[in-house]
Amino acid sequence: MKLHPIEAGNFKLDGGAMFGVVPKPLWSRTNPADSNNMIDIAARCLLIENGNRLTLVDTGMGDKQSEKFFGYYYKWGNHNLDASLKKAGFHRDNITDVFMTHLHFDHCGGSVQWNKDKTGYEPAFKNASFWSNENHWDWAIHPNRREKASFLSENILPMQEAGQLKFVSNATETLSDENSKVDLAQAKELDFGIFFADGHTEKQMLPMLKYKDKTIVFMADLLPTAGHLPLPFVMGYDTRPLLTMPEKEKFLNAAATHNYYLFLEHDAHNEIITVKHTEKGIRLDKVYSFNELFN
Repeated sequence: MKLHPIEAGNFKLDGGAMFGVVPKPLWSRTNPADSNNMIDIAARCLLIENGNRLTLVDTGMGDKQSEKFFGYYYKWGNHNLDASLKKAGFHRDNITDVFMTHLHFDHCGGSVQWNKDKTGYEPAFKNASFWSNENHWDWAIHPNRREKASFLSENILPMQEAGQLKFVSNATETLSDENSKVDLAQAKELDFGIFFADGHTEKQMLPMLKYKDKTIVFMADLLPTAGHLPLPFVMGYDTRPLLTMPEKEKFLNAAATHNYYLFLEHDAHNEIITVKHTEKGIRLDKVYSFNELFN
């Protein structure tokens, strides 16, 4: 197995929305805002090379939306999905599986493209299966009013219409010790376990895998940035913030106890972190670049 970080493009989001009820003087210590109160955000995906299977975890925003749409998100930097895949030695046609942690536009927008004949939308990875789960899929195609703007039909339905959509099982087994308890789904069709979290959105999926004697966890929106480590630091985007807090607590306790390496999808300045137990709760231990850790 070999892993590759895939930078799909940087953008900005409102710092207040990213930290909910937490006052700006607290969150701005770790995530400084610009004059428009916007903070730096990454769309850092993960490519898993394992035998003849090439799995891409999340795909970023993509590029098919209007200029007005992207104007709300202040895209910056030179990263894009195709260039990052090329740097890793691959093309999107090589991808066999696209695993979507959830179907918000900044995580799955790159899964679908406007086709070159300008006749409609189509999967952007023509040889891939697209993985979601039944609960989340139903949640996304019948969106509540709060999340409707994040679940865009053009990002979602073409996967199913093309016959490339597949669902993982929600069946779980329990990994536990005296300090932590984590329910982990075993997706037999894929190369990793999955932690389901419901606070941000229904049945968000976090991949967990063993790599070079380390446990790597793709944190998606359970922990968007290193600045979100304190339990009350919960995004305003979460549909069930009071559920996010115990989910974070359970998972971060396990991460500190078992020395998980947390791969941060949205932190533009910190790729991978470890955490530790302190008197104030779980806090940052060490920060790593992917190359520093594995190359």
